[in-house]
Formats: sequence, structure tokens, C-alpha cells
Amino acid sequence: MMQTGPGYRSSTRSVRASGAPTRTPQHALPYVVLLATALATMARPGAAFGQSCIGPCLLDRPAAAVTAAAGGQKSPNARPADREGASSSRTRPDAASSRSTPRWTVSAEAIGLGRVGGVDRTLVSRVPGTEQFLATSHVPGVEALNSNQLNGFSAGPRISVVYHGDSGYGAELTYFNVFDQGATRAVGPDNPADWLVMKAPGVFWQTQDFPYQAMVWRSTTSLYGAEANGRLELSSRVTVLAGVRWFQLNDNLSGDLTPADQTAPTWKTPCSNPLNLNCTLFDITAGSMAAGNYPPFWVASTTNNLYGLQVGADAKLVEYGRFSLGGQIKAGLFENRAEQRAGVSMAKVVFLSQAATDHAAFVGELGLHLRYLVADGLAVKVGYRALWFAGVALAPGQIQETYSSMRSVTALGVDCGSQALFHGATAGLEYSF
Repeated sequence: MMQTGPGYRSSTRSVRASGAPTRTPQHALPYVVLLATALATMARPGAAFGQSCIGPCLLDRPAAAVTAAAGGQKSPNARPADREGASSSRTRPDAASSRSTPRWTVSAEAIGLGRVGGVDRTLVSRVPGTEQFLATSHVPGVEALNSNQLNGFSAGPRISVVYHGDSGYGAELTYFNVFDQGATRAVGPDNPADWLVMKAPGVFWQTQDFPYQAMVWRSTTSLYGAEANGRLELSSRVTVLAGVRWFQLNDNLSGDLTPADQTAPTWKTPCSNPLNLNCTLFDITAGSMAAGNYPPFWVASTTNNLYGLQVGADAKLVEYGRFSLGGQIKAGLFENRAEQRAGVSMAKVVFLSQAATDHAAFVGELGLHLRYLVADGLAVKVGYRALWFAGVALAPGQIQETYSSMRSVTALGVDCGSQALFHGATAGLEYSF
């Protein structure tokens, strides 16, 4: 028993001693495999351990075993992977934001403009009908119609394309026009009858042919404009611009008698004799000759082509939800290539004249618009726009530059001293993409 006891104890120590080495390799096996795989992979010529699938694929399993054996320790490979994933997730919103920034903005609007101001020129004066016909050429009358009363209104399109480049730089193209901005005013017939008189430099003066007639004046204006600008965003609210611009301003004026003559005004021949005292407006009677197709007694037209440079700024003044209020201002200096043409009827025969000149001009523009975002990129706009021209030729201003003699009409030059304000409302759509 004494011998077996030590044997038993010895056996017990042997079992425990042999058991410890048995457990130790089981815990160390993952590290051994990890090290062996690393050495084997790194030993391959021209191949990096982390560049092949062998390393990562084999390491996944030992790393998991190490984690289990270490009681939940994290693999060092997990941290770089997490950091890489976080970096990737942070990059995607920036790329998406860059892709969503609009490159183009297209605007299509209807613009309605009325004209204010112009030339201060008397077109019709009233002289008492009791005056002799020849006296109406020099007797002062009372102004009945001034050319600055012939201000019309018309509408047209306005189209703009804006490119938004990198670093805040951009460009824009804009075109607009308003056609046949017309106005018509008639004076007479009066009761009791008055002479209706229009005078011009030289020997020209015009009255109605018969007491039943009125003197009517018509004015039409057309305005075209195009521009190309470079743009620079100073901030999210302010953009400055500079570029080239062109305008064409056409103005027409005509004077006529209405209704048309029923018979030829043959009475004017004897009444041109100063000794004939029976030539008041109340002495005029219808003639026996048929009337012809008589032209207007005065027709004048001007064309202004303005070429120049401008600067300006766009600003977002207020923004509230889907609404925003913006403003725009521009100013430019231009060379105005101005022409005037006239057709003057004397004794029912039309005489023509014309002239041209170059003149400096100024144009200023102001715009306001209220914008409502209907959908992503699509907005509706309403606004106000004003254009002020200085140094242009308007048709009424050419009356003083048209001189008539008994046998001819001569253009003395082109009057470019007129100013005009065009202003009105705008409405349309804007799309950014």
C-alpha cells in the first residue's frame, strides 16, 4: 500500500504534468497558424501579404479563433476596416452634393412694358375758327396735343440661359423684345369749330381740310435687346456681372386727317390769296372734285442701334421657405448708331429726307422678382423691370430737324437728345438642372 501510494501520487503528478502541455498547444494553435501563414505569404516573391486573398481569407478564421480564445478581444484588423468604412461613408454625401449642384438655369418670361416720357413737342394747336386760313401759319394757338402724351404699352418674350461654373464663375445669355408699342390720339372736330394746326421748320404748316375732320397722331415703338455676361459669385446671395449688350430702339410717328376727304380741298387755292377774306373755317364748303388717296401729311421714323459694355449685380434680398425675393441692377455706356427718315406731304405730294449720326448713350436697368419654388429645380416668377435710355433719337424729336421749302424737304441732322423710360411687369418660369 505504501508503494502504491507513491505510485498513485506519481501517476497523478504525471497526468497533471502531461495535461498542461496538452492544453497549451490548443491555445497557441491559432497564433501558430497565423504566424505560419504570414511567413509563407510574405516569402512569396513579388507578392505582399495584404495584397492577396490568401492572407485576408486565412486570417479571418484564426482571428475569430483568437477572439474566442482571448475571451472577446477584438482583432486589430477590425479597426482599420471600421475606419475605412467610416471614411467611405463620409465621402459619399459630398459627392452626391456635388452632383446635385445645378449647372444650368433657364428662364422664360413674358414681359409687358409701357413707355414714359420722351420728346416734348407740340403736335396740334387750336386756333379759333374765325381766323383767316393764312393767319393760322403764324397766329399762336393753344396746345391741344403734345408728343409726350403718345405713350403705349406692349408685351413680348424674355429668355435667359445661365451657366454655373466651378469656383463661382459663370456666364449668361439674355434676349427680349417688345413689338409695336402703339398709341393713338385724335383732336377734334370741335364745336364750335377750331382750326387744328401742326407746324414745322420752314414753310410747312398743316390744318384740317374740312370742319368735320379731326387731326390724328399715331406712335409705334419696338424695342429689342440681347446681352452676354460673365458672372462671379461673391457669396451665396450676391453675384456680380460684366459683359456686352445690344439694343435696337425703333420709333415711328405719323399725322393724318380723319375721316378721309370726301372731295378735294380745292378751297385752299383761292384762300392762299391774302386778299381773299372769305376763308375762315366757317366759309369752307365741299368741292366738286373727287378726293384722291391722300397720304398722311407727316411720317417720321428713327432707328437706334446701341452697342456697348455694361456692369451689374444680382442679389437675393430675402428668402423665406419656398419664397425668395431677388433684385438686379445694370448700367452701361453705348455707342448709338442713329438714323432718321421723314416723309412730308405738301399739296398732297410727299417729299422724303433722311440723315444718320453716331452718338454716346447710356442705359440703366433695374429688376425685382418674387420667386416661388414649385418643385425641385422648378420655380414660378413674377416681377418688375425698368429700362432707362438717355441719348437716343425718337421720332417726334426729328420734326425740328426737318426743314421744308416750297420745293423740297431737307434733314438737318439727327436729334439724339431724347430720354425714355420703359417699365412694366414680368411673369414666367425658371428651371435649374
